[in-house]
Amino acid sequence: MRKRSAVAFTGPSNSGKTTLIQKIANILIRDHKVAIVKNDPKDKAVFDVEGKDSWKFFQTGAEVVVTSPTRTTYFSHRNKSIEEIVRMVDDFDYLLVEGLKTLPLPRIAIFRNTIDESYFLCSEAIALDDSIDINDYEIPENIDILDLNDTIQIIDWVKKHAKAV
Repeated sequence: MRKRSAVAFTGPSNSGKTTLIQKIANILIRDHKVAIVKNDPKDKAVFDVEGKDSWKFFQTGAEVVVTSPTRTTYFSHRNKSIEEIVRMVDDFDYLLVEGLKTLPLPRIAIFRNTIDESYFLCSEAIALDDSIDINDYEIPENIDILDLNDTIQIIDWVKKHAKAV
């Protein structure tokens, strides 16, 4: 049985969550199977092009799977729990989750320019760049401080703290 671990990334809009997850995935994927889940709380993401077959199928309200020689895409009208997503994806070493602050996963909050201290309540670590002076904030002692631009340091943290799922 493969060891499957998950970690979450959170932070304000435009803080660099997607960029960091991409960097981490690009390195981890060399030696591990990686899955990524992105939360879209405002339902803004566009997944298909209007008028195409898969779009027409999705408009019926059905669950839609599009398969091709290089990928399989699943479109669902139903909100899935993280447990359902883990079962669906199944074959991974690391699951990187963007958003979903309520999930009970180890979490890195990402900040640039300013820290929103409300994230301290749901995070075990924060990743910052040099646009933030940590002396301007009272960061709880139980929160690890990571360098947003040091991808290897963040991967080391992920490997040490990710939760088995």
